[in-house]
Amino acid sequence: MSRCWLTGASSGIGAALAHILLEQGHQVALGGRHADRLAPLAQKFPGQVILAIGDLDKPEQVAGIAAQIENAWGGLDMAILNAGTCEYLEPGHFDPALVERVMRTNLLGVSYCMAAALPLLRAGHRPHLVVMGSSVTWLALPRAGAYGASKAAVRYLVESQRIDLAREGIAVTLVSPGFVDTPLTRRNDFPMPQLWTAQRAARYIATRLPRRPLEINFPGLFTLVLRLLGVLPARLRLALGQRLARHEQE
Repeated sequence: MSRCWLTGASSGIGAALAHILLEQGHQVALGGRHADRLAPLAQKFPGQVILAIGDLDKPEQVAGIAAQIENAWGGLDMAILNAGTCEYLEPGHFDPALVERVMRTNLLGVSYCMAAALPLLRAGHRPHLVVMGSSVTWLALPRAGAYGASKAAVRYLVESQRIDLAREGIAVTLVSPGFVDTPLTRRNDFPMPQLWTAQRAARYIATRLPRRPLEINFPGLFTLVLRLLGVLPARLRLALGQRLARHEQE
Protein backbone atom coordinates (compact mmCIF):
# COMPACT_ATOMS: atom_id res chain seq x y z
CA MET A 1 0.00 0.00 0.00
CA SER A 2 1.12 3.53 -0.71
CA ARG A 3 2.24 6.44 1.44
CA CYS A 4 0.03 9.40 0.58
CA TRP A 5 -0.14 13.08 1.54
CA LEU A 6 -3.68 14.41 1.16
CA THR A 7 -4.27 18.13 1.70
CA GLY A 8 -7.68 19.57 2.51
CA ALA A 9 -8.66 16.33 4.24
CA SER A 10 -11.04 17.78 6.83
CA SER A 11 -14.06 18.47 4.61
CA GLY A 12 -15.65 17.95 1.21
CA ILE A 13 -13.97 15.72 -1.35
CA GLY A 14 -10.82 15.52 0.78
CA ALA A 15 -12.64 14.11 3.81
CA ALA A 16 -14.46 11.54 1.71
CA LEU A 17 -11.26 10.58 -0.11
CA ALA A 18 -9.40 10.23 3.20
CA HIS A 19 -11.89 7.59 4.36
CA ILE A 20 -11.57 5.65 1.11
CA LEU A 21 -7.77 5.66 1.09
CA LEU A 22 -7.55 4.60 4.72
CA GLU A 23 -10.12 1.85 4.24
CA GLN A 24 -8.01 0.59 1.34
CA GLY A 25 -5.09 0.27 3.75
CA HIS A 26 -2.94 3.17 2.59
CA GLN A 27 -0.87 5.29 4.94
CA VAL A 28 -2.18 8.84 4.73
CA ALA A 29 -0.79 12.14 5.97
CA LEU A 30 -4.01 14.05 6.54
CA GLY A 31 -3.61 17.75 5.83
CA GLY A 32 -5.73 20.45 7.41
CA ARG A 33 -5.62 23.48 9.67
CA HIS A 34 -7.44 21.91 12.64
CA ALA A 35 -6.17 18.74 14.27
CA ASP A 36 -9.44 18.12 16.12
CA ARG A 37 -11.27 17.52 12.83
CA LEU A 38 -8.79 14.86 11.73
CA ALA A 39 -7.96 13.18 15.05
CA PRO A 40 -10.95 10.77 14.88
CA LEU A 41 -9.50 9.22 11.72
CA ALA A 42 -6.14 8.76 13.42
CA GLN A 43 -7.94 6.94 16.23
CA LYS A 44 -10.01 4.82 13.85
CA PHE A 45 -7.01 3.82 11.70
CA PRO A 46 -4.09 3.46 14.16
CA GLY A 47 -0.67 3.27 12.55
CA GLN A 48 -1.91 4.56 9.19
CA VAL A 49 -2.27 8.29 9.85
CA ILE A 50 0.00 11.29 10.22
CA LEU A 51 -1.74 14.49 11.23
CA ALA A 52 -0.15 17.00 8.84
CA ILE A 53 -1.50 20.17 10.41
CA GLY A 54 -0.57 23.56 9.02
CA ASP A 55 -1.48 26.55 6.89
CA LEU A 56 -0.56 25.79 3.28
CA ASP A 57 -0.36 29.52 2.52
CA LYS A 58 2.80 29.63 4.64
CA PRO A 59 5.82 27.91 3.05
CA GLU A 60 7.60 27.39 6.38
CA GLN A 61 4.63 25.39 7.69
CA VAL A 62 4.47 23.34 4.50
CA ALA A 63 8.18 22.58 4.84
CA GLY A 64 7.53 21.47 8.41
CA ILE A 65 4.84 19.06 7.23
CA ALA A 66 7.21 17.63 4.61
CA ALA A 67 9.88 17.11 7.27
CA GLN A 68 7.33 15.35 9.47
CA ILE A 69 6.42 12.98 6.62
CA GLU A 70 10.05 12.31 5.76
CA ASN A 71 10.92 11.51 9.37
CA ALA A 72 8.00 9.10 9.65
CA TRP A 73 8.01 7.38 6.25
CA GLY A 74 11.15 8.40 4.39
CA GLY A 75 9.22 9.35 1.25
CA LEU A 76 5.88 9.51 -0.53
CA ASP A 77 4.27 7.40 -3.24
CA MET A 78 1.41 9.82 -3.85
CA ALA A 79 0.64 13.46 -3.11
CA ILE A 80 -2.95 14.64 -3.58
CA LEU A 81 -3.02 18.44 -3.44
CA ASN A 82 -6.72 18.97 -2.85
CA ALA A 83 -6.97 22.01 -0.56
CA GLY A 84 -8.55 25.10 -2.07
CA THR A 85 -10.97 27.97 -1.62
CA CYS A 86 -13.52 29.96 -3.61
CA GLU A 87 -14.71 33.58 -3.42
CA TYR A 88 -16.69 35.53 -5.99
CA LEU A 89 -16.12 39.00 -7.44
CA GLU A 90 -19.34 41.01 -7.37
CA PRO A 91 -20.07 43.16 -10.46
CA GLY A 92 -19.13 46.79 -9.90
CA HIS A 93 -16.95 45.95 -6.87
CA PHE A 94 -13.64 44.57 -8.14
CA ASP A 95 -11.60 43.54 -5.12
CA PRO A 96 -7.90 42.84 -5.69
CA ALA A 97 -7.51 41.67 -2.08
CA LEU A 98 -10.05 38.93 -2.81
CA VAL A 99 -8.10 37.92 -5.92
CA GLU A 100 -4.92 37.76 -3.86
CA ARG A 101 -6.55 35.59 -1.17
CA VAL A 102 -7.84 33.09 -3.69
CA MET A 103 -4.58 33.02 -5.63
CA ARG A 104 -2.57 32.57 -2.44
CA THR A 105 -4.50 29.46 -1.46
CA ASN A 106 -5.27 27.90 -4.83
CA LEU A 107 -2.05 28.65 -6.70
CA LEU A 108 0.71 29.56 -4.24
CA GLY A 109 -0.47 26.98 -1.71
CA VAL A 110 -0.33 24.31 -4.41
CA SER A 111 3.13 25.46 -5.49
CA TYR A 112 4.45 25.37 -1.90
CA CYS A 113 3.06 21.85 -1.48
CA MET A 114 4.43 20.76 -4.84
CA ALA A 115 7.90 21.99 -3.94
CA ALA A 116 7.72 20.12 -0.63
CA ALA A 117 6.24 16.94 -2.10
CA LEU A 118 8.51 16.40 -5.10
CA PRO A 119 11.68 15.44 -3.15
CA LEU A 120 9.59 12.96 -1.16
CA LEU A 121 7.99 11.55 -4.32
CA ARG A 122 11.43 11.06 -5.83
CA ALA A 123 12.14 8.73 -2.90
CA GLY A 124 8.87 6.86 -3.41
CA HIS A 125 7.58 3.87 -5.38
CA ARG A 126 5.82 4.68 -8.70
CA PRO A 127 5.40 8.31 -7.61
CA HIS A 128 2.17 10.05 -8.48
CA LEU A 129 1.32 13.75 -8.12
CA VAL A 130 -2.40 14.59 -8.15
CA VAL A 131 -3.69 18.17 -8.15
CA MET A 132 -7.26 19.43 -7.79
CA GLY A 133 -8.23 21.80 -10.58
CA SER A 134 -11.68 22.76 -11.82
CA SER A 135 -13.88 22.42 -14.89
CA VAL A 136 -14.36 26.22 -14.77
CA THR A 137 -11.06 26.59 -16.62
CA TRP A 138 -12.77 25.60 -19.87
CA LEU A 139 -15.29 28.47 -19.88
CA ALA A 140 -15.20 31.90 -18.22
CA LEU A 141 -18.25 32.42 -15.99
CA PRO A 142 -19.72 35.53 -14.32
CA ARG A 143 -18.23 36.50 -10.93
CA ALA A 144 -15.74 33.62 -11.09
CA GLY A 145 -12.75 35.70 -12.21
CA ALA A 146 -10.60 35.10 -9.13
CA TYR A 147 -11.43 31.42 -8.71
CA GLY A 148 -11.26 30.68 -12.44
CA ALA A 149 -7.98 32.53 -12.85
CA SER A 150 -6.44 30.60 -9.96
CA LYS A 151 -7.56 27.25 -11.37
CA ALA A 152 -6.49 28.18 -14.91
CA ALA A 153 -3.04 28.94 -13.51
CA VAL A 154 -3.08 25.60 -11.69
CA ARG A 155 -3.94 23.81 -14.94
CA TYR A 156 -1.02 25.43 -16.78
CA LEU A 157 1.36 24.76 -13.88
CA VAL A 158 0.33 21.10 -13.69
CA GLU A 159 0.49 20.49 -17.43
CA SER A 160 3.91 22.12 -17.65
CA GLN A 161 5.23 20.16 -14.67
CA ARG A 162 3.85 16.97 -16.20
CA ILE A 163 6.25 17.49 -19.12
CA ASP A 164 9.21 18.29 -16.88
CA LEU A 165 8.58 15.39 -14.48
CA ALA A 166 7.97 12.72 -17.12
CA ARG A 167 11.68 12.01 -17.46
CA GLU A 168 11.78 11.22 -13.73
CA GLY A 169 8.90 8.76 -13.92
CA ILE A 170 6.58 10.92 -11.80
CA ALA A 171 3.01 10.64 -13.07
CA VAL A 172 0.91 13.82 -12.87
CA THR A 173 -2.89 13.85 -12.78
CA LEU A 174 -5.14 16.91 -12.87
CA VAL A 175 -8.63 16.49 -11.39
CA SER A 176 -11.25 18.79 -12.96
CA PRO A 177 -14.61 18.38 -11.20
CA GLY A 178 -17.88 20.08 -11.91
CA PHE A 179 -20.18 21.02 -9.03
CA VAL A 180 -19.73 18.96 -5.86
CA ASP A 181 -21.71 19.36 -2.65
CA THR A 182 -19.16 20.74 -0.17
CA PRO A 183 -19.14 23.44 2.52
CA LEU A 184 -17.80 25.86 -0.11
CA THR A 185 -20.43 25.18 -2.76
CA ARG A 186 -23.26 25.30 -0.22
CA ARG A 187 -22.68 29.06 -0.09
CA ASN A 188 -23.44 29.39 -3.81
CA ASP A 189 -26.61 31.33 -4.62
CA PHE A 190 -27.09 29.98 -8.16
CA PRO A 191 -28.16 26.67 -9.72
CA MET A 192 -25.50 23.96 -9.82
CA PRO A 193 -26.34 21.47 -12.58
CA GLN A 194 -25.44 17.81 -12.15
CA LEU A 195 -24.36 18.35 -8.54
CA TRP A 196 -22.49 15.34 -7.13
CA THR A 197 -22.06 14.41 -3.48
CA ALA A 198 -18.53 14.56 -2.11
CA GLN A 199 -18.67 10.80 -1.50
CA ARG A 200 -19.55 10.10 -5.13
CA ALA A 201 -16.79 12.40 -6.36
CA ALA A 202 -14.23 10.78 -4.05
CA ARG A 203 -15.20 7.27 -5.18
CA TYR A 204 -14.92 8.33 -8.81
CA ILE A 205 -11.45 9.77 -8.23
CA ALA A 206 -10.24 6.84 -6.13
CA THR A 207 -11.23 4.21 -8.69
CA ARG A 208 -9.27 6.02 -11.41
CA LEU A 209 -6.10 6.93 -9.51
CA PRO A 210 -4.45 3.50 -9.95
CA ARG A 211 -4.53 4.04 -13.74
CA ARG A 212 -2.45 7.23 -13.29
CA PRO A 213 -4.45 9.14 -15.95
CA LEU A 214 -3.46 12.56 -17.24
CA GLU A 215 -6.82 13.98 -16.16
CA ILE A 216 -9.94 12.99 -14.23
CA ASN A 217 -13.03 15.06 -14.92
CA PHE A 218 -16.69 14.66 -14.00
CA PRO A 219 -19.64 14.69 -14.46
CA GLY A 220 -19.09 13.60 -18.04
CA LEU A 221 -21.94 15.46 -19.74
CA PHE A 222 -21.40 18.69 -17.79
CA THR A 223 -17.68 18.85 -18.44
CA LEU A 224 -18.18 17.94 -22.11
CA VAL A 225 -20.63 20.82 -22.54
CA LEU A 226 -18.23 23.26 -20.87
CA ARG A 227 -15.37 22.15 -23.10
CA LEU A 228 -17.48 22.56 -26.24
CA LEU A 229 -18.75 25.98 -25.18
CA GLY A 230 -15.19 26.99 -24.35
CA VAL A 231 -14.11 26.70 -28.00
CA LEU A 232 -16.89 28.95 -29.32
CA PRO A 233 -15.79 32.28 -30.84
CA ALA A 234 -15.08 34.92 -28.21
CA ARG A 235 -18.17 37.03 -29.03
CA LEU A 236 -20.46 34.03 -28.60
CA ARG A 237 -18.82 33.20 -25.28
CA LEU A 238 -19.33 36.82 -24.21
CA ALA A 239 -23.02 36.68 -25.16
CA LEU A 240 -23.45 33.42 -23.26
CA GLY A 241 -21.73 34.86 -20.20
CA GLN A 242 -23.98 37.93 -20.28
CA ARG A 243 -27.07 35.74 -20.38
CA LEU A 244 -25.83 33.78 -17.39
CA ALA A 245 -25.06 37.00 -15.53
CA ARG A 246 -28.55 38.38 -16.16
CA HIS A 247 -30.05 35.10 -14.98
CA GLU A 248 -28.01 35.23 -11.75
CA GLN A 249 -29.22 38.79 -11.00
CA GLU A 250 -32.93 37.98 -11.41
